[in-house]
Amino acid sequence: MADTKPIVLVLAGRPTPADVRRLCDDWAALDARAPAGADVVCDVGGLTRPGLDAVSALARLRLLAGRSGRRVRVRGAGQELLLLLELVGLAGLAGDGATGTTPKGETPA
Repeated sequence: MADTKPIVLVLAGRPTPADVRRLCDDWAALDARAPAGADVVCDVGGLTRPGLDAVSALARLRLLAGRSGRRVRVRGAGQELLLLLELVGLAGLAGDGATGTTPKGETPA
């Protein structure tokens, strides 16, 4: 919904498996309180060295949000993360950003 403030989650540093679990727990708490139709924005601009745990976190977030009928946008994804998503077959998770429907600096997931 255009009038609904998005749910914002931050993934920064170099994520570990514990960070992936934390992001999922954070999501569950926010999802329960968020209005219907609110999109999810995962800010990854603070990732220092994206790795497979970052990819795992984004994939899990996409699955969880999808189960709630929400759309995920990735904000601040650098070239390294985009290439890694492509390498593991998840390029669609980041989308191509070419639709014009994604705010500047954000990529639909």
